[in-house]
Amino acid sequence: MKKVLLLLAEGFEEVEALTTVDYLRRMDIIVDTCSIGEKRIQGAHRIIVEADKQIDEIDSIKNYDGLVIPGGLPGATNLRDNGRVIQLVQEFNEEKKLIAAICAGPIVLQKAGIITGKGVTSYPGFDKDLKESKYSEDLVVQDGNIITARGPAVAVYFALKLVENLVGKEKEQELRKDILLDMVEENISK
Repeated sequence: MKKVLLLLAEGFEEVEALTTVDYLRRMDIIVDTCSIGEKRIQGAHRIIVEADKQIDEIDSIKNYDGLVIPGGLPGATNLRDNGRVIQLVQEFNEEKKLIAAICAGPIVLQKAGIITGKGVTSYPGFDKDLKESKYSEDLVVQDGNIITARGPAVAVYFALKLVENLVGKEKEQELRKDILLDMVEENISK
């Protein structure tokens, strides 16, 4: 069974974090939410969640297949400014494990030094912080083991891309059907 570590810091974007957790768990992917501070943590819009773990409990990445970094402010900057977070990002990258960041989250990848020359995207305005990368305005961008996405409204597509990478296209299609995304997209195109 696939397993992912999702990092949380005070001020995380709730839609991005919780949509991802929900959709991955629907596909039987284990997600450990992990706070860099207290176990009870408040998001950017004052929603309080309780993380499964605290960062000091993560002594190895060997049991994880991927790492997820939600955006939100000051959540993304809190993650970026945490030395253990940067170390984890670098370890996941060295092992070529999946690394996904959405919204302002790619600033963490920039600080870790893993997106130089890589295709990435982010919330509008953060492109100035990602100058060493090949910036795109696509909704979701994948370059090798790194997935990035624009922001809250794209959280569904971000999670789908993670599902596809972790458990395959068939499961991604199953999730699209289960959450009625195909129906929504069909009606929007009318």
